[in-house]
Amino acid sequence: MEERSLKVLANDTTFINKISNTLTKLLIPTKVGLNGMMISIKRNAVLKAYEHYKAVKEDETKKQNALNRYEESYTLYLESIDKYIMDSVYKKVKSGNSSNFEQNALANYYNVVHLKEKEYMEYKYRKQKFLLDLDYESVMNGGKEKLIHRYQSMYLEKSDGLYKSILKNYSVKLADGIREKNLNQVGLYKNIFLTLEEYIKNILPLKMEKDSKAFEKIEEDCNKLDEFDVGKLDEKDFLEKNVILLGMSRVLFTHSLPLVAAEQCYNKLLKDARNLVVIAKQEKKKEETYQVLLKIIHNYHEKLLATKVYWENPEQRELYKKFCKEYEAAKSEEQKEIAILKRELHDITENGPKAKKIRQFYKDKLVEFGVMKQYKNHCSTLENGRYVKKVEIEDKA
Repeated sequence: MEERSLKVLANDTTFINKISNTLTKLLIPTKVGLNGMMISIKRNAVLKAYEHYKAVKEDETKKQNALNRYEESYTLYLESIDKYIMDSVYKKVKSGNSSNFEQNALANYYNVVHLKEKEYMEYKYRKQKFLLDLDYESVMNGGKEKLIHRYQSMYLEKSDGLYKSILKNYSVKLADGIREKNLNQVGLYKNIFLTLEEYIKNILPLKMEKDSKAFEKIEEDCNKLDEFDVGKLDEKDFLEKNVILLGMSRVLFTHSLPLVAAEQCYNKLLKDARNLVVIAKQEKKKEETYQVLLKIIHNYHEKLLATKVYWENPEQRELYKKFCKEYEAAKSEEQKEIAILKRELHDITENGPKAKKIRQFYKDKLVEFGVMKQYKNHCSTLENGRYVKKVEIEDKA
């Protein structure tokens, strides 16, 4: 009797736990509905405040008051979405009743929150962007055309500002790295290119729908970028894609990613492309990478150096002017390539093994074009010549 009465039950099978789990499953939909209603109220409030702020044109005092009300309602709106993440999505994921979208949303949320301790400025902008994107997805799925039209205007303006703030933050870090001579910032360059790509894929198409003429200059680059969405990309493809992104940034983010930061990004791409040319073992691969390198150099000069006004080193400015004259005077692609190779030989000042190899590669190209001559080394022995080895003997006496 004693043995039969001592029955061990698992924690999740007890009567109290069963009731608790059942109540949690019943309450979650109610909580989701309540939070969804609160978000809807806050969303309507921020949209009204935004539209009122945009409607005020002349009176500066009224404009400032409208802006303050808009910013306050915007803060409350984001807080309501944040509460929805913590109260509803977290509980649904924990109870096993979540969708793939909710699971991914929670994972992305924690990735953003993780930045808070080390990168507070980036965390501040990324969290706002995440919450906006989350509710934008909800509005789009709702399918209410009037609401979508109203929401998109505010969403685009806020998202545009957040992307610019994120890139400006990266630019400051790059400048700090240069001052501190901490040039090993691979992760920072990667973040810049990923942010540019994210903006061009998610925000730019919406802005082009509203005003396509404003982006005519980069329409061709947009089409080129679409070609990289198919298939698996190798290092050469990533270089080519990044140089297109960087070229587009000179139109989209002139102030947020200023000339100094963009120049650092171009130099990073040039360095990576040169290294790829050096390490390529197959001639076909080497030549393909070299063609990408030429594109980077051409883009660098056309999109950045040609618009550069202030030069810290006057000598470099004069050398660039000389290059421009030679490049513009070139009547064929071969002559342009020769001008670029000469410029590259002058620009590479490092003395490491890779720098020597790329310089030799450029010289071999110039030999092929007939611009340089290559002389074979030879050695000869003089007639009746002899070698004398002098031996010093220490005098021990």
